[in-house]
Amino acid sequence: MTFNGIRFDTKFLNKECPGIALPGTHIDLMYLCRRVGLKGGQKAIEKTLGIDLRDELADINGAAAVTLWHRYVRGDKEALSDLIHYNRIDIAAMGVIFDEALSRLSGQSDLFLENTCFIDWSAPSGWRKLPDVPPPTRKLIEGRVGYKDLFCGFAGLRVVGIDLTGSEKRASGWSLLHGHEAQTSSVSSDSDLIGKTIRARPHIVSIDSPLCLPAGRISVEDDDPGRAEFGIMRESERVLKRRGVNVYPCLIQSMQKLTARGMQLARTFRERGIPVIESYPGAAQDIMRIPRKGTGEEWLRAGLREFGITGAFETRKVTHDELDAITSALVGIFHMAGMSEALGSEEEPPLVVPRIKKEPLAAVVGISGSIAAGKTTLAYALKRRGFSYTRFSLVLDDMLKEKNRPLTRSNRQTLGNEINTSGRQRWLSERTVKLAGSAERIVIDGLRFPDDNAFMVERFGSRFFHVYMDAAEEVRRLRFDQRDGDIGFDNASNADVERRVSDLRSLSHDVFVNDGDMSDIERYAERIQNRGAEPCLFRS
Repeated sequence: MTFNGIRFDTKFLNKECPGIALPGTHIDLMYLCRRVGLKGGQKAIEKTLGIDLRDELADINGAAAVTLWHRYVRGDKEALSDLIHYNRIDIAAMGVIFDEALSRLSGQSDLFLENTCFIDWSAPSGWRKLPDVPPPTRKLIEGRVGYKDLFCGFAGLRVVGIDLTGSEKRASGWSLLHGHEAQTSSVSSDSDLIGKTIRARPHIVSIDSPLCLPAGRISVEDDDPGRAEFGIMRESERVLKRRGVNVYPCLIQSMQKLTARGMQLARTFRERGIPVIESYPGAAQDIMRIPRKGTGEEWLRAGLREFGITGAFETRKVTHDELDAITSALVGIFHMAGMSEALGSEEEPPLVVPRIKKEPLAAVVGISGSIAAGKTTLAYALKRRGFSYTRFSLVLDDMLKEKNRPLTRSNRQTLGNEINTSGRQRWLSERTVKLAGSAERIVIDGLRFPDDNAFMVERFGSRFFHVYMDAAEEVRRLRFDQRDGDIGFDNASNADVERRVSDLRSLSHDVFVNDGDMSDIERYAERIQNRGAEPCLFRS
């Protein structure tokens, strides 16, 4: 028997105790109570029925109970006694509530073969007598994995975390994690958030805010014509709810301004080639066994410190939003290290949560560069070495075929520019990646916009290796004239779709100047193959 156990307790037990054999019959009192007109949480129903079992623990709620556990593992033996007492009161009260609910079920006297009195079962004689509790041991904390255990190869990683508020009138928490060292501050305006983040030169930004709408929605407002059909909740939020994690739908009225602000910030960063992921510190803290801020700022600060994060926050007074910003940044580190789970759907960019387990990831090479610099030549050299090959123009060709348009460079450039200016560049990146399937090694030919780089890092983390191909103009012009006849070199180079290619140079991990012959390409492809899935963090 539980109260709200269908949505929380059973999910929690199955997750924390894999293979646990729960009873086949489960009575969730919350739903039974609703059936007989008793609404609200368990304590509200206790008050309605005049159940008075809590005595000196009347002020303790679920959040305070979590605090009791954190107090115990950090040395307070009496806190465990209070926690056991609190849990026993919950069970005893459930028996009284169950008896009352059964008595209200009219016309169902044959529900049980005999008269029942569950209070005797839930609160037997002597139920308030507490057992002797063991003294706390530091092993409860010291046995957990921490930053150095998980991320020893990521000392140079720079991640910005932002605990965003819904309005510039209220400061947001901002943090830069450089390795395990955290800097924090409170930042109000969007321009200050953007400027401070860009100056930090992050490899990725992690924002605690919804960064997309539910699939089918076109605006955050309630007058959106798709509201009735597509609702106010995304798939990621449904997944968290099913796992027993409380999360607000992204488009309830109190969240609409936050969602709009988060989406705009993400667009601004991605247009500059800076990858952005959505994080949820509360869910991350649960997974990492770090106390949430609701248990008290001192416990969240202690949890971050015990995980291995250092910085002025350990001794300086900081806001709880700054502490959550540190957690958001930590999610970015998990993601870059290939230890994260993306919650969402194909139509909705994911919400990212940590996973304390490393999964094998694809080694992905993305190639950008100017016209006729040798992008496809390098990509085919990698393809011959076992890389699964995909390129943006393959998606464009499929679209041109559907429209019965010739597969020419001019048509590809025109269509590519139409997609970019209509705000569908990330959709094009998604389609391009999907063509490679689930291969262990992938080469992606033809990145043209900073947003392409952002998308690939968001998808593949530090396994994405970005090469920018370059060559002298006279070399490129000669190559182009020898192979392309439908459009001149100058026209091709000055097309709108090529206008931001040079911006990718500073975003790449390596620049290869391809002024030599094919043997140089082959040697470079061999070097890329030999580096395997080595993490890529630094731009050249």
